[in-house]
This record gives sequence, structure tokens and C-alpha cells, in this order.
Amino acid sequence: MPERLLNVLSLCELCHCRKAVMRRPKNFQKLCKMCFIYVFETEIHNSIQREHLFHPGEKVAIGASGGKDSTVLAAVMKKLNERYSYGLELVLLSIDEGIVGYRDDSLATVKRNQSQYDMPLEIVSYKDLYDWTMDEIVACSGIKSSCTYCGVFRRQALDRGALKLGIHHVITGHNADDMAETVLLNLLRGDTARLEHSVNISTNSVGSPVKRSKPFKYAYEKEIVLYAHYRKLDYFSTECTYAPEAFRGTARTLLKNLETIRPSCILDVIHSGEQFKLKSRRIHDKEVEVRADGSVSLPSKDGNRCERCGYLSTNRICKACILLEGLELNRAKVQIDPSVNDGAATLTKTLEHLSF
Repeated sequence: MPERLLNVLSLCELCHCRKAVMRRPKNFQKLCKMCFIYVFETEIHNSIQREHLFHPGEKVAIGASGGKDSTVLAAVMKKLNERYSYGLELVLLSIDEGIVGYRDDSLATVKRNQSQYDMPLEIVSYKDLYDWTMDEIVACSGIKSSCTYCGVFRRQALDRGALKLGIHHVITGHNADDMAETVLLNLLRGDTARLEHSVNISTNSVGSPVKRSKPFKYAYEKEIVLYAHYRKLDYFSTECTYAPEAFRGTARTLLKNLETIRPSCILDVIHSGEQFKLKSRRIHDKEVEVRADGSVSLPSKDGNRCERCGYLSTNRICKACILLEGLELNRAKVQIDPSVNDGAATLTKTLEHLSF
């Protein structure tokens, strides 16, 4: 039989010897599997080096949820740490929000990742820190505000978990899509206080002992999924039960619609967010701002602490304590059936399997 010739146009644009298996969502570059994996890892390494995120001998906690982003982050950091001799000590840090039927399954994935990547694992739960689970919070306050509670509690839980391990640097799997969504979200709700710093690759609040970094700042979500697919990584793919009701979904839908027309819009939004500079506001020394939720703004200085829990705060009482106070006022004094604790996630799964 005559030898079959390979179409030159179907070859990888980097190595020119293997067949291209994908077109990058970011720039439509045609790559083979091996070249894509190498390019993806190299771009993350370049971001780390350009921003000087780590120093040799540093102990770093990886925020691990079991999802695609944190699983790929753990795999890439382990590989880069060995390839480029970062000299980092990597630890997996997971938060158990207490969502029955969702978080318990994802934590099982994290525990498998622990053995796969040979990293220590620490799990911190909302129940231990706040005496509330997310299922209890949603039952008390409703599903619409679930992400508000979870976001505030999760940030504090990550810091507390890191300090418990003697770690002062936490990295998370926030990707380019997440960063662009945050910019749009802050614009849509007029949150100017967060707008200026919403796309920083590293954040370290004044007086905070814990630094947070996002090595995936410029990595597209689609490419993270492709990387996990080609490397056959073990991750949990189910979305949080309460996420569809969050306002962030509005920004996500808008961004996805824009991406279908102009794929570069994700990076364009991030670059626009990097250029935002708010006009400085002059506040007299004796003026104190009383906010709608009852919190009081303090003059900006190092080491402001919450009067109740001692956590870093720009107010006399931190946001977490304000939210907990409201929950305690609405906590049910009598529970109808304490043995029933299936959670909304388990109920949703049961309903999905019903047939009529």
C-alpha cells in the first residue's frame, strides 16, 4: 500500500512533527498533547518568576477543594518545584464547609490527591471554627446569600488553617476566568472598595501574617480542564449546590457570551482591571464611618483587630463576627427532627434520579 502522507496543516505549530490535537482557547494555536502540557506549565512558571511569588525554603499551603483548579494547581506546583528547584515545602489545606452530599465527596478526592502527590493534608471545618455548617446557614438565612457567608468564612478559615500549620503563604487555583468575573462583578454592583485590587496576583493585607497568591491568574479555565484531561488527573467535577443562585453567575454568563465573540476578552478585562486607579478620598481624623450593617470604619493603620475574635479587620468588629451574630439571632431554638441532616446536595441528587 502507498504510504499515507500527513497533512502539514494538521501538525503541531511548535514541534512540527506530531499531529495537533487541540487549538488553544487563548490564542487558537494548534498544539500536540506534549507541547500543550509543556507550554501550559512554562507559562505558569514565567508568571511565578515574573512576580517573584516564592523564595527558597518557603512553606506554602495549596488551597485544595478537590476541583479541577486546585487539583491542577497541586500537580503543576509539584512538577515545577521539582523541575526548577524552587525549594518549596508544599502542603494541602482544605476547608470543610459542611455541605452534605457535595463537600464530603470532594474531600474524598483531596485525600486521594494527598497520596498521589505525596503532600501533607490539613482539613479545617466551619463547624469547628464557627459552630455552623453551610447547610445550617442556608436553612437559617436562605440560599440567596449563601456565597456571601461562605466567601467571608472561607477566607478567614484559610488564614487560620495556615497559621495553625505555621504557614504564611497560601496559593489558590483562581484562574483568568475567575479574575475577569471578579472585575465585572465589582463593576456591576459598584463595589469600588474592591475594584482597584481585585486582579492582584498576590494580596497581603496590612498587618496580616498570611500572604495569598494566584499562580493561575492568566490561565484560561478551558486550558486547565484540557491539562487535567491530558494528564488524566483525578478531580471532583460537580458544582457547589448553592452556586447557581449566586450573583456571580450573572457575571459568568456575561463573560462566557463575550468569550464566544472575542476569546481574548478574558485577558482584556484583567488588563483593564489592572489599570483601574481610584481617586483618593480624604477622611478627617475625627470622622468615623458607620456602615449599613452596623460596622464602624477605623482609620487605616497596621494591626487593626476585631474586638471579638481578634482577627484582622478594618472595622471594630470583623465581617465574620457580624454575620455570625445575625445567624445566632435567627438560630432555631427547637429542631423538629435532629436525626435528619441530609443537606440540600443529597436532596438534589435524589430528585435527579426520580422518574415519573
